[in-house]
Amino acid sequence: MADKPAQPFYQIYRGSSLGKALFESLDELIQSGHINPQLAVKVLTQFDKSTSLALSSQSKAKCSVKSHLNTFNLVDDVWTFQLQSPTFKFENNSETVQLPGKCKIVACKAGSADVKQ
Repeated sequence: MADKPAQPFYQIYRGSSLGKALFESLDELIQSGHINPQLAVKVLTQFDKSTSLALSSQSKAKCSVKSHLNTFNLVDDVWTFQLQSPTFKFENNSETVQLPGKCKIVACKAGSADVKQ
């Protein structure tokens, strides 16, 4: 019986500070000869999966956003919003955070990225 192919997960968390640090560390390990590039790809794939699953199952925070919407886009079930000076109000503790300047929000379905045929 053949192994079931792994479902792809979104790679958007690689752009986070944690994802960038992981990528730089893996690159250093490859350059020094401690790991091969195939192992680094497996680590990054596991990072994508683990981050997506952890955020979808363990994060319960909700907030409302008030802002001027500069642009929005929907491509392959991924929404991208460009906001100007947004204000976030969190439901659990009524904390309000206002960000100066621009803010980009990327929203996608929880879990794996479905490959469209």
